[in-house]
Amino acid sequence: MNLSAAPTAPVATILVVDDEERNVKLLEVLLQAEGYATVSALNGREALAAAVSACPDLILLDIMMPDMDGFETVAQLKANPRTRQVPVIMVTSLDDRDTKQRALLAGAEEFLSKPIIRADLTVRVRNLLRLKQYSDLLTHHNQLLETQVKERTAQLEEAYRDTVLTLVRAAERKDEETGHHVRRISHYCVVLADAMALPEVGSDVIFHASPMHDIGKIGIPDHVLLKPGPLTPDEWATMQTHCALGARILSSGTSRYTRMGAEIALGHHERWDGSGYPAGLRGTDIPMAARLMQICDVYDALRSRRPYKPDMEHAQAVDIIVLGDGRTQPEHFDPAVLACFVAQAPLFAAIYEAHPHG
Repeated sequence: MNLSAAPTAPVATILVVDDEERNVKLLEVLLQAEGYATVSALNGREALAAAVSACPDLILLDIMMPDMDGFETVAQLKANPRTRQVPVIMVTSLDDRDTKQRALLAGAEEFLSKPIIRADLTVRVRNLLRLKQYSDLLTHHNQLLETQVKERTAQLEEAYRDTVLTLVRAAERKDEETGHHVRRISHYCVVLADAMALPEVGSDVIFHASPMHDIGKIGIPDHVLLKPGPLTPDEWATMQTHCALGARILSSGTSRYTRMGAEIALGHHERWDGSGYPAGLRGTDIPMAARLMQICDVYDALRSRRPYKPDMEHAQAVDIIVLGDGRTQPEHFDPAVLACFVAQAPLFAAIYEAHPHG
C-alpha cells in the first residue's frame, strides 16, 4: 500500500536588501541553510519592486544605502497596503539608540547588528515569521467573517424584499390598479432621489420602500376604497386612516426598507404648507422620503383612471401640480422637490407609459 506523504508547510520567502553584493550572498547562504527561499535587491528602489512582485514573508533591509536608505525604504514599504504587513528586520553597523528609534518610527519590527551572528539571525527570523503566520491567519479569519457577514446581510436584505413583495401583492389582490400604481411609484421616487443626490434617502431603499405607502388600504372596506362616487365625510375619515394603519403594519419591521416604508406610509399625504393629513405636518417636519413620495403619488393619481375619475394626459397633470387647480396647489410640495419634478417630468411620462395602466 502506498501512503501519500503528509502535506508540508510552504517554504517562507525572505527578501534580502543590501547595496554590497557580498553581504547579500552571505545572508542568502545563511538563510537557505535554514530552509528558507530568498530573493535579493541591491538598493531601496529594487526592494520596493521586489516586495510587490515576490510577496516575501520577511524582509532583511540594510540601513546604510545610497540614493534611498533603509529608513526611507521601510517607510514606503509600510505605506503601501500590499507590503504593509511584511515584517522588516533592519540590518546595520550602527548601534546607537537614535538609529534604532528612528527605524522603529519608520516601521521596522526588529534589528540585527553587523557583523551578523548566525544564532541571532536564526532566532529573529524564526520569531518574526511565526508572528507573520499568526497575523496572516487572523487576517484570513477576519476576511472569512466579513464574507459570511456580507452573505448573511444579503440573505436578510432578500428576505426583507420578499416581505415587501408579499405586502404589495396583497394590495394588488385588493385593487389591480393599485398594483400597477406601486410599480410606477418605485421608479418615480428613484428618479427624484437620484436627481437630488439624497444620501439620507438612497435610491435602492426608496425603490423597495415606496411601494408600501398605501399598504394601509388593505384595512379599508371595499365599499369605501372602490366607491365610484364622492366619499361622504365619514367615508373620507375612514379613508384617511390608511396612513396610520400602514405605519402600524410596518412599524414592527427592523429593516431599513420597512422603517422607511412606515415613514412614507404615515407622511405621504402631509403637505409642505401644513394642510395635509394625518398630523398636519409642515415644511421640513415632513420626512424627505415622504416629500418625494407625495409628489410622485399626486402625479400618478392625476394620470390614472379611478372609479371616480378618468385618466389624464401628462402635460395636464404637470400643469396642475405646477400651477394648481384648487384641489392641488404648488404650495403643497417642497419647493426643491417640485423644481426637481419639473426638470425630470419627461422621465415621469416615460415611466408611466412603460408600465401597465388602465
